[in-house]
Order: sequence, then structure tokens, then C-alpha cells
Amino acid sequence: MMQNTKIGEVRLTDGIFKERENINRSYLIELDSDCLLQNFYFEAGICTPNSRVHNPECAKMHWGWESPSCQLRGHFLGHWLSASAMLIGTYGDSELKSKLDHIIDELERCQKLNGGKWVGSIPEKYFARLETTEYIWSPQYTMHKTCMGLMDSYVYAKNKKALKILNNLADWYVRWVEYEEKHNPKAIYSGEQGGMLEIWAAMYEITADKKYMNLAKAYSANTEFSTLLEKKDALTNIHANASIPLAHGACKMYMITKDKKWLEIAEQFWRWAVEERGYFCTGGSNSGEFWIPCNMQANFLNENDQEFCTVYNMCRFAQYMFLLTADSKYQDYIELNLYNGFLAQQNKHTAMPSYFLPLQAGAKKSFGSKTRDFFCCHGTMVQAQTIYNRFCYAVDENNSIFINQYIPSIYESDEHSFSIKQSVDMKFYDTQSTFSQAEIGQMSRWQLNFIIKNKGAKKELKFRIPTWSKNTNFIFDNKKIEPKIKNGYACINVDTGYFGLKISFTPEVYSVDLNGTENMIAVMEGPIVLAGLIDSDCGLKINKDIKNTLIQQLEHLYSSFSWKQSTYNTKFQDKNFQFVPLYEITDESYTVYFTKK
Repeated sequence: MMQNTKIGEVRLTDGIFKERENINRSYLIELDSDCLLQNFYFEAGICTPNSRVHNPECAKMHWGWESPSCQLRGHFLGHWLSASAMLIGTYGDSELKSKLDHIIDELERCQKLNGGKWVGSIPEKYFARLETTEYIWSPQYTMHKTCMGLMDSYVYAKNKKALKILNNLADWYVRWVEYEEKHNPKAIYSGEQGGMLEIWAAMYEITADKKYMNLAKAYSANTEFSTLLEKKDALTNIHANASIPLAHGACKMYMITKDKKWLEIAEQFWRWAVEERGYFCTGGSNSGEFWIPCNMQANFLNENDQEFCTVYNMCRFAQYMFLLTADSKYQDYIELNLYNGFLAQQNKHTAMPSYFLPLQAGAKKSFGSKTRDFFCCHGTMVQAQTIYNRFCYAVDENNSIFINQYIPSIYESDEHSFSIKQSVDMKFYDTQSTFSQAEIGQMSRWQLNFIIKNKGAKKELKFRIPTWSKNTNFIFDNKKIEPKIKNGYACINVDTGYFGLKISFTPEVYSVDLNGTENMIAVMEGPIVLAGLIDSDCGLKINKDIKNTLIQQLEHLYSSFSWKQSTYNTKFQDKNFQFVPLYEITDESYTVYFTKK
């Protein structure tokens, strides 16, 4: 079975992914700690200066889904803890660590005032409503975020107090589950409980405390699992983001128990979520928060496509599946969603998220605000921008190193006596940079340079060959080589020493059909969706091949980074316009799908 790299072993270096990580980190620091804690304070009966509101318009509080009247209030702090813990573990961020430790101290204070077990931002009585027909909005979803934030604070930020708080909260769950199993078992599977299976299984893995496995078993009888085991579609028209965490739990249970039932559930979930269903060119498969019926994407082009929570959670699921199978298809899927979800749905100036990614003609992205929205995707976005490093590399049981995502970064492992630095192949002059000229003769983000240091035994390096690359060249220690390709990876053995490797992938511009219709296409370059800067579907006249319709536009500037490219102008159209990467669009109107003329 594959293993993720350990926290702290991989750090991002200069590039678009590091830029997005940095702006997200600044936002995490900017948020006021009292406001993050406000709903936990309210529940514990703690009065702060912010609690006395005379003028709501001027009140220093968090609003939207974090407002005291929202039934999901407090969910965001769990996301904040998880995101901050990841950055603390990766970079040793002392400023974030101080902020996180203070918040954990305050959560301990709240737990004591609540009786020593409950540490919720919502009242315990919300769980009592799960036994009735009275409406209540997803209390288990809200508490799951708190649980995950506490667990991540312990695992990544090394805050032992967070584990103690979560352990006490788990005792509350033990009593509640025991009661409901006798009186109303359906309550356990209500309130958007999907993520609870994974958290309890993960806590068993960390602590070996049997109470966590008992809790996991109590959450393991989901009806979706039974349908999937029958090899039937359990997803069409159900809430997408409520279901994906079930797959996370199945993967974690397989890792712990080695019961093949769990692996079969996970494989069937992937089959019905991705392979049978199909997806938009961006990688998304849902509209209005619900799974689109199989291969009917053409019927659902609107302003509410691709909820970001589903992008984030499907990438987490794909990473799980890769660790279980070592199949490169999962990394191809992740790459597609990193560019056209993680980047495309974050405002590159403010770090704010777009709840959905509109895909209808003449679309415009709508971004949240810093303190007045806090919808669910607000939380997953701050986490998403901290986990790029988790996708870059992996290690198998033979200590082979997998290079999965081509993101400028450094991987240093003392355990494996190994380090690798990957970057875009550029020449540097003072603080400026220009491209070196590789064989493909153009500036490209896909001309990559690797510096490899191996202080230990001979190792096998496995470099993913993207399915979109039409030609791949390898130059190892200044000599062109033809490595063995196996299961989508180029395999290169390295002895002890210091080595240089250059890889160039060759993307092409190509068109992708829209499922459910025969005459609409999107335009892509490699894994990157190109959006037309035009407010309508004006159609595209295509002369045999989409490449004949476009002419690439390049900027030859010292300050140009290698990833700020992929820009094209149309030609031979009634009205010519420009295509740019979907992730570069902020406020502009755009169109992704065009009718073929």
C-alpha cells in the first residue's frame, strides 16, 4: 500500500500554487480569534465584548452561515483549525501556531463550562431533533468539522490538548450512539453524518482505543454502501457532498481492517461518481449540490455547477484511491481538478471562494466575502489551499518514490535519505527569470527541472506521464534516456549521489465534447480548461481541428512566470475573441462550452 509523504517533508516553492497558498495563509491570520470562537463562546455562556451588539452593521462578528441564528454556525472554525494545522506542520509557522494554540485553549475552556464533554458551537438539543420529524440543518456535519479540526491540530500542529478535547467529546458521542441504537437507530444516520465514519476510524488508527472502532462500526451501515455492493448506482440525484465523505470512510476502514468489502465499496463509488457518470471538462459532476444523472451534463449548464466542496472532497477521495491502488488515473483526475477547481474557484486577489463554478454561456464567478458569508465551500477552500504538497509525492512499500503532481516544490526525507527539488526549467538573472530553450522550442510550464540527492540505497523514481502529453522527453545527467513506462509512470533508477533530470511534456490544444449532446465542445490545453472571454455562445467554426482555429499569444517579459500563459486568440470567426485559463478569470464574463459550426 502506498503512503503519503510525512508532514513537513514537502514544501512548495515559487509558483502559482505557492502564491495561492500564501494569500490563503494571510487570510487565516487576518481572521479575528474571538470571531472564530464566537459561537463556541455563546454555547458555553461566555460573554465577550463582541457579544454585546448595539449596532449590527458595525458589530465585529462573523455573519452568514456563522451568524448566531444559523443552525450550521461554528462549522468554519473546524476548517480553520485543519488548514492552519497543515501549514504549521509543513512550515513550522510560529504565528499560526500561537493563534491555533490560543483557540484550542479557549475550546478547552468552553468544554469545561459545558460539563466536560460537549464542545459544540451548536446546542446538544439539535441532536435530539434527529429523532423527530422536526427540521434541523445538519448538526452532524457541523460537529464533524470541529472533530476534524481538533484531530488535525493534534496530528499536524502537535497540540496535545486538542486530542484531550476530542477524546472527551467522543465520550459524549459514545453515550449518544448507545442511546440511539436502542431507541432510534435512524438518528445516527441523519444530520449529514457522512464524515463521521472516517473521523472515528482515523482516531482508532491514532489511539488504538476500542471506543473509536465501536463508534466507526455504529456509523458504517449506510444505505448507499448496500446499493454500491450490489454494483448499482447509489448516487444519481442525491446530495453530492453528503455522500463523498462516505467514500473517505470506506477507504479508511479498508486501510485499518483490510476487509475487502470496504475496498469494493470505494471502487464502486469511484465507478459511479466518475466513470459511469462522466463529468464536465473541469472535472465536476454535480449541479445545485446534487449528482447529475449519468452522462447528462448538457442538461445542467447553469450558474450552480461544480460546488467546490465536492471538488475538494473528490480529490481527497482520489488520493485515497491512489494510495490503495497506485493507479495513475487518480492523479490525472486530481490534476484536472487542481487547475479547474482549486485554482479556478479561488479569487486570486482576495483568496475568497466561489461556492459554485458557473458553466453556462456568459457566466460570471461570484465570490464570498471575508466575514459575511462563510458558506460550506468557504471552509473547504481554506483547507484546499494548504494541501497541494500532499498530492505531489508518495512512497510505496519498496521505498519507490512517486512524483505525482508537477508543482514547484522540495521533498526532503531523512527517513529515506533522499531529496528532490522540482521547478519549471528557467534561467535566472538576478531576481528575474527567462526560459531555457528545450527541444520543443517554446516557453512552457511543462519544461521541468529536477535536482535529486540520494544518500541511501538505490531507489526507483516513478514520474507520472500525464495522459494529455503527446510527447515526453527525459534528459538524465545531460543524456537523453528512454525510461521504462509502467502503469502510467516513467521508471528511473538512481544510485547514491547527486543527479539532474529534465523532463518536457508536450500539451496540445484539443476539444472536449459535452456529455449529453453532439454539437457542443470545450477547449483545453493539457489539463487546463480554456474559457472564452465572451458573454455568449457565439459558436466556433472549426477547420478539421481546433488547433487550426486558435493562435497562441505569448508574453516575452522577464517578469513572466512559466504558468502565466495558455492564452489564445481565435481566427476565422465571425467575431474573434480570446481564450484564457479558467483559473485566471476573476470578474470577467466567460463562456466554456461552444456550439460547433
